[in-house]
Amino acid sequence: MSRVAKALIDLPQGVTATVAADQVTVKGAKGTLTLPLKHGIRVVQEEKKLAVKYGEGDGVAMLAGATRAHLANMVLGVTKGYERKLELVGVGYRAQVQGKALNLTLGFSHPVNFPIPEGITIETPSQTEIIVRGVDRQKVGQVAAEVRNIRPPEPYKGKGVRYAGEQITLKEGKKK
Repeated sequence: MSRVAKALIDLPQGVTATVAADQVTVKGAKGTLTLPLKHGIRVVQEEKKLAVKYGEGDGVAMLAGATRAHLANMVLGVTKGYERKLELVGVGYRAQVQGKALNLTLGFSHPVNFPIPEGITIETPSQTEIIVRGVDRQKVGQVAAEVRNIRPPEPYKGKGVRYAGEQITLKEGKKK
């Protein structure tokens, strides 16, 4: 019995959910998200709450818990949205949004242009800060990880792109 799947999901004011046989669509002020349902799992809407129901089988309870967590993330995404902050550490490292691309200068011999995907907004309040915002939690995290992966923090000086508040364990340098 999945403990996570037992919990009901409250739909706040202004959020509507449309339950079909094979998918759930959540619509809110910030956008619309759709979740396809796996075999053996169904979602029931009771007034302003969503409940995840499932039958017997191998791993179905696990999938029900994951489905409930995804639905809760979708509801939070269409009401408040998600954001991930990145910091650039290094001399001459800069970021700037130009149209539909993020222009990064990260110590390479050339600037890196990262195309901004649909449904994601990227802001640069300063030259060394990047804020990735969006409705879909998975997509926001994936875009932030891809930007960080262009120049991950190196272990000796800590230079590179890192998440805000991320602790980098520095290695000791060469000894004579």
